[in-house]
Amino acid sequence: LIIASLTISAILVFFIVPLTIVFFIYLTNILLLIYQRSNEVKADPLSEVYDSVRKTIASFWDIYARIWHGYELHGVGNLPEGPGILVYYHGAIPIDYLYFLSRLFLWKKRICLSVADHFVFRLPGLKLLLEVTGVIPGTREECLVALKNGYLVSISPGGVREALFSDESYQLMWGNRKGFAQVALEAKVPIIPMYTQNVREGYRMFKERRFFRQLYESTRLPFTPPYGGLPVKFRTYIGKPIPYDPNITAEELVEKVCKGKFLFSFQTKTAVQALISKHQTIPGSIWKALLERFDKRRK
Repeated sequence: LIIASLTISAILVFFIVPLTIVFFIYLTNILLLIYQRSNEVKADPLSEVYDSVRKTIASFWDIYARIWHGYELHGVGNLPEGPGILVYYHGAIPIDYLYFLSRLFLWKKRICLSVADHFVFRLPGLKLLLEVTGVIPGTREECLVALKNGYLVSISPGGVREALFSDESYQLMWGNRKGFAQVALEAKVPIIPMYTQNVREGYRMFKERRFFRQLYESTRLPFTPPYGGLPVKFRTYIGKPIPYDPNITAEELVEKVCKGKFLFSFQTKTAVQALISKHQTIPGSIWKALLERFDKRRK
């Protein structure tokens, strides 16, 4: 009985916070449905009609972010007044990105449209929440329309693969993805790199990955369960924009983000990697991330 109790306790410790986040996400969608039906709202989910409930949702997640992760957001001044593409590192659970969206709306009353993997739209019971928060499949056409309408659009080129199979080394897993750079060039907008410190220390994936990697590559579904939820320090850093340059190619732009050469697709990867190198201890340390909650010198 003692061994069984300890085992159950360990499982709860590892998975209770991720499950709590899922619960709160579905609760948020239920509250949105109640708001929509009680007020008989039929407007576009991105319209100002939803701003009051959007503010309530953002306030809840911002309070959660402050209490659980001592969340800080730096570099908001680097965001353009008009459209642009935000490119970020994808943690095991992108809860840090949800914190960013919430604080951005509270501080600037701006909606950032989020490109998500197709499996997200198959999740039951989240349709209205995805629409109100601006989650889109991210086709080239949709992104161009969103940018033309003045929105910020965010994307993680590593996506689910990076979430599942990157680790405390914070390796970017972008492969040959450069569609975001092509869209930025077509829309003539800047790319803005973004990274959250300690995101892998808060939530992790299991080390044994060969089976799960094969499973993911064959199904494109994230079967690997995340664990953790420790109250480590989260700081999101928004880097300097990489401006539109009509003389650069998509390949060069990606390189600019990754390798430090001033090229647009490569430029973006360099810029994200630079944020990781500047703000992240590698390999990541859970203990250091926990202690940073009490490090007044960093505040």
